[in-house]
Amino acid sequence: MKTFIFCAESTMSFAGPKEIIAEGDTVVLYLTPALMHTIDAVPQIRNKKNETIDYVFQTSFGALKVRDLIGVRYGARVQLTKGWAHVLQPNPELWTQTLPHRTQILYTPDISMILYQLEVRPGSVVIESGTGSGSLSHYFLRAIRPSGHLHTFDFHEERVAKAREEFVAHGLGDNVTVRRRDVCEQGFGDELDGIADAVFLDLPAPQLAIPHAAKALKNEGKLPPIKQP
Repeated sequence: MKTFIFCAESTMSFAGPKEIIAEGDTVVLYLTPALMHTIDAVPQIRNKKNETIDYVFQTSFGALKVRDLIGVRYGARVQLTKGWAHVLQPNPELWTQTLPHRTQILYTPDISMILYQLEVRPGSVVIESGTGSGSLSHYFLRAIRPSGHLHTFDFHEERVAKAREEFVAHGLGDNVTVRRRDVCEQGFGDELDGIADAVFLDLPAPQLAIPHAAKALKNEGKLPPIKQP
């Protein structure tokens, strides 16, 4: 399998509705309900030899020259060499179905219940641990924008770096802070004491983080039920 490094930074394709695909946008290539891909709309990429080449994305319905997506309207049908696909603006639901899995993830039905139980709304301050692949994080960010903030924690350095990179690339960086920390041992930090409207713990032993969550929550803050191991 070839490894590519993208030449351009993604723009704000998650941050709000758009009509036209701009260079650098993250785009969902929809082939069938069970077959979708997330790609960055950049004309060129660098291969492992650091050579600049045209970005041609291969699908089961044929190849797509990615530069041809730039300037196309979201929702349009695009021609592949052996068929066609639709290009969609990403949202948390589509991202959950297409994201690169760094960990096991939560899906829309469970996430809907979590958002309901935590009463997350625009302006909420939410603490999440762990960040993992960022599936739930994107739902939190959509719910709390434009004035809320997500503080998300993970103990794994590479996952933290990748999540931070994705949030910025998706135009969500102003509403999220990503930290590397073992919250069971170290808590969330004194600077977050008493500021959170909600805390969500997706950890192997969430009960160990309960005292830290209690410190971070406002008096009326929400913590969903914890299932004991």
